[in-house]
Amino acid sequence: MRRLLAVFVTLSMLVFGQAAAQDADAQWQAVLDKARGQEVFWNAWGGGDVYNNYIDWIAGRVAEEYGVTLRHVKLGDTAEAVRKVLAERSAGRATDGSVDLIWINGENFKTMKDNALLYGPFTDRLPNFKLVDTDEKPTTVLDFTVPTDGLESPWGMAKLVFVHDTAVLPDPPKSIAAILEHAKAHPGRITYPAPPDFTGTTFLKQALYELVENPVDLLSPAGENFDAVTAPLWAYLDELTPYLWREGRDYPKTGTAQRQLLNDGAVDLTYSFNIGEASSAIAEGLLPDTARTYVLDEGTIGNTHFVAIPFNAAHKDGAMVVANFLLSPEAQARKAHPEIWGEQTVLSMGRLSDEDRSLFEALPRGVATLSDPELGKTLPEPHSSWMVLIEEAWLKRYGS
Repeated sequence: MRRLLAVFVTLSMLVFGQAAAQDADAQWQAVLDKARGQEVFWNAWGGGDVYNNYIDWIAGRVAEEYGVTLRHVKLGDTAEAVRKVLAERSAGRATDGSVDLIWINGENFKTMKDNALLYGPFTDRLPNFKLVDTDEKPTTVLDFTVPTDGLESPWGMAKLVFVHDTAVLPDPPKSIAAILEHAKAHPGRITYPAPPDFTGTTFLKQALYELVENPVDLLSPAGENFDAVTAPLWAYLDELTPYLWREGRDYPKTGTAQRQLLNDGAVDLTYSFNIGEASSAIAEGLLPDTARTYVLDEGTIGNTHFVAIPFNAAHKDGAMVVANFLLSPEAQARKAHPEIWGEQTVLSMGRLSDEDRSLFEALPRGVATLSDPELGKTLPEPHSSWMVLIEEAWLKRYGS
């Protein structure tokens, strides 16, 4: 009797599972049908050819495969899109919004989530989301310590790396303290992008991780403890600033601008949140062949970036189709190629078919790109509130 009951339960579960899968397939087909012919306005950072060219390729593929027209609305700062959606809600524009998709993470995501400006949850509707490695890569569902709750879909992973020219600086400084010592010994050869550029702000957060008494404090929201926790950072920067490029009177505006300074031989280091950027830049002639990437001895900050759909997006179905394609093995493998973008995938190799896994196994590794073991320890992003307050404090102290 028990055996018969067990067989019945097993058969029932199989039938239920098949029915659920068929229902999900039907729901996704309905999304595909509605999306065909839609024009999706993707508000995304437009500050580099590598990123813009990849988005152009995505646009071509979703047009070819799904009949979706993708328009890249190039931003200098993601906050521009957040303000746009806020303004539309204030004006009572609850439908037919001008933003369909946003490249987003961190404080911008938290702002939209806290203010109910996002559509969803929607990731459970994306067929390719089941391929995401949410177990070994927890930042795919945790954005700067804030749970994503299905309101944004991951499409790439980033980790802070340092870049130097081995012909000029064969033994680069591998700690925040060592960077200060290098600056003192070689005045004018160190700098960082001015916040609120995200690379510059990340440099400050990286420094804080090494200098703070208790790094765990950074994983909780900043509050009355902000001044006490960050005091070592400001002491460090006060000591560092006179030895910076142009004596700290001027800063590169972006990470791209600082990379150019390294290429010109004006500084000794640049920083990137893209582990493959140096290899891509070498291939494009934007860095010397002798440029190489490294990480600090105690680890560097890493995170995941996402796409989200505003609550009033005019073309939600088209936006979901784009988000799903961004998670396809085809799109993720292309993004991981060192000559295309060179970024770590959010997918789990164990969840891919042999054919799809081969796309990644066949990828070359860029000449300046570190292997996974070489990338070392990844430090979690501090709670997004720290970023906002650090930027404000930096601008008061060092901004012009």
